[in-house]
Amino acid sequence: MYLERINEPGDIKKLEKEELLELAQEIREFLVTKISQGGGHLASNLGVVELTMALHLVLDLPGDKIIWDVGHQAYTHKLLTGRREGFDSLRKYGGMSGFPKRKESSCDVFDTGHSSTSISAGLGYVQARELLRESYRVVSVIGDGAMTGGMAFEALNNASRLKSNFIIILNDNEMSISENVGGLSAYLGNIRTNNTYTGLKTGITNTLNRIPVYGERMVEQIRKTKSSIKELFIPGMFFENMGITYLGPVDGHNIDLLVKNIQQASKVEGAVLLHVITKKGKGYLPAERHPARFHGAEPFEISTGIPSQKRVKANYTDVFSTVMRKMGDRDEKVVAVTAAMPDGTGLKRFRNMFPDRFFDVGIAEEHAVTFAAGLAAAGLTPVVAIYSSFLQRAYDQILHDVCIQNLHVVFAIDRAGLVGSDGETHQGIFDLSYLSSIPNMCVMAPKNKWELSDMMKFAVNYTGPIALRYPRGEAYDGLKEFRAPIKYGKSEVLYDETEIAILAVGSMVRTAQAVRRELRLRGYNCSLINVRFVKPIDEELLMTVQKEHRLVVTMEENVRSGGFGDHVLEYYNDIGSVVKILNIALPDDYIEHGNVEVLRKETGIDEESVLKQIITAYTGL
Repeated sequence: MYLERINEPGDIKKLEKEELLELAQEIREFLVTKISQGGGHLASNLGVVELTMALHLVLDLPGDKIIWDVGHQAYTHKLLTGRREGFDSLRKYGGMSGFPKRKESSCDVFDTGHSSTSISAGLGYVQARELLRESYRVVSVIGDGAMTGGMAFEALNNASRLKSNFIIILNDNEMSISENVGGLSAYLGNIRTNNTYTGLKTGITNTLNRIPVYGERMVEQIRKTKSSIKELFIPGMFFENMGITYLGPVDGHNIDLLVKNIQQASKVEGAVLLHVITKKGKGYLPAERHPARFHGAEPFEISTGIPSQKRVKANYTDVFSTVMRKMGDRDEKVVAVTAAMPDGTGLKRFRNMFPDRFFDVGIAEEHAVTFAAGLAAAGLTPVVAIYSSFLQRAYDQILHDVCIQNLHVVFAIDRAGLVGSDGETHQGIFDLSYLSSIPNMCVMAPKNKWELSDMMKFAVNYTGPIALRYPRGEAYDGLKEFRAPIKYGKSEVLYDETEIAILAVGSMVRTAQAVRRELRLRGYNCSLINVRFVKPIDEELLMTVQKEHRLVVTMEENVRSGGFGDHVLEYYNDIGSVVKILNIALPDDYIEHGNVEVLRKETGIDEESVLKQIITAYTGL
């Protein structure tokens, strides 16, 4: 087992050339086995095995720096830096992260999780290296999907002025999570398949090589002068025209070729982009055939690729998907916008039914929001479906382009709250705070799947900016007997008693119901209110509640600062109320990866923890 001989950075350099192919195979088998057991990002990691190996063969880590865009493809990097044993706890609470983490290894030089950041971060390292008169190499690895993000182009524009070496590796697998869209994708496709270039290059090379003595020298001189013949003959060299040297495209599964090109790129004085062609899911047939399905895989059977545990109940994304299709049938002005995630956000059915009214803008959340603002200003009803963690990238566009103009854009915010194994960069725990701070914005959260459907219908018929946030996972189907019509800014009273009042937001209604049941068994009277609207808050209800209860408890799956509880506390302070307030919320912190139920317990928002906090607060009155 060659993999067992890799225990620290640089050990790969001790292997013989012929042993490297065996190591690549062992790495793939290891990743498939481990991810089949505990889940994780598979397809992206299988696609960069040889590329990662080549980087580790050329570079000297941790002195040299590799910055992975997004970072979910860094599993091989972790293996080659001596973290093989950590894969038993991959993405589990207290275990190894599925992304690069500086606190985890000196070979992880930048924490990542979102797209299009690696070139900016790498450029920062390069400039710091020059100012501090150091000499390490910097490599930023970015996918062709991430390259569609505007931030990547901003960084490329800045990098073009460099006079010292900076290597950008474009990992081109023709996919992000879903199929890539847009002009850059088409441009890269033309480079991959440019027969005019490849034929001309081959013809000129062969002709020159036939010239006795001088032919080979001429070919080599051209290579030295312009890095490769490609620079001379590809028309409209996009990267070259920006002032960035372009090398490639190179077979991303040929270790020898990759090593030579990385070495060549290291000699360039300035920014150089090495275009590498890889296959997502390489080496595992189910992942090659269905790379999107194996992007973030649940545990699966290796022989078939089929998930080990079949999902029985619909999740919230499924419910949203069904409602969107029905909305599309009923109103031809309803259009859908997503940022490279039609499958993940549940818009695939809408796209299939109404292709002319579906817009995938690529990994470009900021553009998605302002684009939707334009659609709304022109008279359409855009529904922007984006994960909570990714929507925060477009905060300025929501504020400046949508809400100032009071435009009717519907924000369908998936993965709101704790999402689990992807950790800090993906937890959707800030949206209630950042959205409710914006004037003109309306913010809702459903208690169950029935209410998600009702709220979507309400949102589409609303007249201004409106956001609907819902969690990842199985859609709660309890409390279906409570389905009062949605009224703007009004909460839903589920149980009306005295002493204690629980005001719960969205996913926390389910927990609150269980807590109330236990409180009743212990002899406490307890009202339960489904908040529904985080903005505007139901001031009329809050006024009534503080008169009839001694303790008011707010519950939300959002950070405490700026959340619903803060708004309730502010309201009661403003009116001079003396009612006791207990805010149950997530800590104002970044929450690491782990099982959602474990995280809920650790952060004090599970049933048992909430019950203890309420009893302690009430008995202390």
